[in-house]
Amino acid sequence: MALLETGKYSQGSAPGGVNPDLANERQTASFGVEKLTAWLDGGAEQTRLRRAVVEAIERDPVFSRENQYFQSQNERYEAAVRKAVHLQKKMHEMGWSHDGPESKYIYRAVAGDIAFLLHRIFMRSISVLGSDEQIAKWIPPASQYQLIGSYAQTELGHGTYLQGLETTAVFDVTTQEFILNTPKISAMKWWPGDMGRSATHTVVFAQLYVHGKCHGIHPFIVQIRSLQDHSLCPGIIAGDIGPKMNFEHIDNGYLMLQNVRVPRENMLNKFCEVQPDGTYVRRGSQKINYFTMTSVRISLISSEAVTPLMKACTIAIRYSAVRRQSKLKPGEQEAKILDYQTQQEKLLPQLAAAYAFHFIDDYLQELFDRGYREIQRKNFDTLPELHALSSGFKATVTQYCTSGVEICLRACGGHGYSLLSGLPSLYTKIIASCIYEGENTILLLQTARFLVKSFMAASTGQSVPPSVTYLAAVKPRKCPAKNKLDFLSPDIYTEAYQHMAVRLISSTAAKLQDLIQSGVKKHDAWNRCTVQLAQAAKAHCHYITVKNFAEIVAKLESKAGIQKIMKHLCDLFALHGIFSNAGVFLHDGYISGAQMDMVTASYLDLLAIVRKDAVPLVDAFDFTDKSLNSALGCYDGQVYQRLYEWARKSPTNKQISPAYEKYLKPLLHNTLSKL
Repeated sequence: MALLETGKYSQGSAPGGVNPDLANERQTASFGVEKLTAWLDGGAEQTRLRRAVVEAIERDPVFSRENQYFQSQNERYEAAVRKAVHLQKKMHEMGWSHDGPESKYIYRAVAGDIAFLLHRIFMRSISVLGSDEQIAKWIPPASQYQLIGSYAQTELGHGTYLQGLETTAVFDVTTQEFILNTPKISAMKWWPGDMGRSATHTVVFAQLYVHGKCHGIHPFIVQIRSLQDHSLCPGIIAGDIGPKMNFEHIDNGYLMLQNVRVPRENMLNKFCEVQPDGTYVRRGSQKINYFTMTSVRISLISSEAVTPLMKACTIAIRYSAVRRQSKLKPGEQEAKILDYQTQQEKLLPQLAAAYAFHFIDDYLQELFDRGYREIQRKNFDTLPELHALSSGFKATVTQYCTSGVEICLRACGGHGYSLLSGLPSLYTKIIASCIYEGENTILLLQTARFLVKSFMAASTGQSVPPSVTYLAAVKPRKCPAKNKLDFLSPDIYTEAYQHMAVRLISSTAAKLQDLIQSGVKKHDAWNRCTVQLAQAAKAHCHYITVKNFAEIVAKLESKAGIQKIMKHLCDLFALHGIFSNAGVFLHDGYISGAQMDMVTASYLDLLAIVRKDAVPLVDAFDFTDKSLNSALGCYDGQVYQRLYEWARKSPTNKQISPAYEKYLKPLLHNTLSKL
């Protein structure tokens, strides 16, 4: 069994053991679930470590998420702060460190339901953008939580377009201070996490003015609350921005600055400094700023997009294996909804995508580590490719996973709409990932800019980064597949994706050039091509995902049946993409109408094959019941009993309705008197 015994039957175990329908699904697995779990984790030792961290967290009552769905915003916020404070104590007690091997499993174990996440960004900003002296001054107290940090970049009027930020920082030579101001309402900082109620300090991004000249956006450390009584500092207006779609436990805030003075040493000055006489000095390379954004984007792909999709698949597939509805065959009992082809077509491509994106995360992590080693040697050559891939994949993966979670929710019918299913909170949380750390459309266009530049270079014989060398390759103009089995060949479908990506990139680059040559200004020409540019960036990322998945499968040994089932998932992911985007593959006749029928036939065959292993495949993700926090997705499959038990816990079922005395009683009694 893939899960820890201690974690399976939490939060009110339903009597009767494992639902027989779910037990039967597990008995027919074509592969070793435990072996697949270990492989996904990167080895049995990593699985052991992750489970140990999860068990330590889940055994501690402070981290309990029981009754979370019935809590108010204030209760959620207080619980998140309590957990954050307790976590520091827990880490010390367990001998865990923030940069130790356990750190990546801690966030997964607390399910992100914890305060002070922006404190880490605050510290990272100082570490990357600050001088050695600033790091020595601020990081030790921040590490000990002697202060709580936030990160104030986004404003009411500007988000992704950083150059448009309106907060000002004017250098006063006589006092050796910067004077920070919010000149108008659109310049108010809006959205920073932990700022509404918790943070004592923040990194504020503002336009720097020295001797009347603007030097652009720079970061400043600003104290916003007293360390004695937590009251707001002079000149600071701050508070909570109010209710949101999710993240009730986070106090996203607003901040206005009115002539707030900070010492000259509070401008983070690793790359630029204002000297005492007001001389502005720039040093080192500012390209490292891209590297910081890149690291954040890559880290959120796994935790904020792929993990929620894996959880949604686990809940929806387990539920679909125990939910029986209507009869497939006359005279037999009602069928499991997972046996209907339409249900398989909703859920199994999402499952295949969860695996595909798990491997893309590994691919990006490897690329990032390589890039980091080069940057330490002062070589910034890998940055454009890394920036383009992290931007494109952040956009593509979050968008795909958000749609996938919604499909899983809707596939569970009415019960999926209940908060107790765990699916609505996964959906309202993951949708935010399409917006923060760069709005997705803008990120796709950054990737597209890199692709057009690379295409131009490749077509004139210049060398290009590894991920785009395919742009120079000359390939056959027609797909060589002769029958439906040919489309189960990774070479056939990978080449189809490559052809599609090259066509979209080259045709958009040509359109751009034609417009410019016809006298249209560059920025206007770009704007007229943005819909197709975004499409080309998505095609590039889709191609890399399919190619990467196929390469991983090819390297797998056929142990414990893993290679075979991974091959099925890879085929399913690739063919689903062709089936769902038929137009772009048929467009220039690379795939013919007859061949598209072959794709459809193979794709539908695969649904029936993968369906047999659907439950073991989600079991291999190894989420405990406490982690899923879902009445529909528990390991034992006792969904109806659990839904009823959890619903009974609602505070509304334990108190007399105040509406009765105020409204219902007069209404009913008035009606009675007339009767």
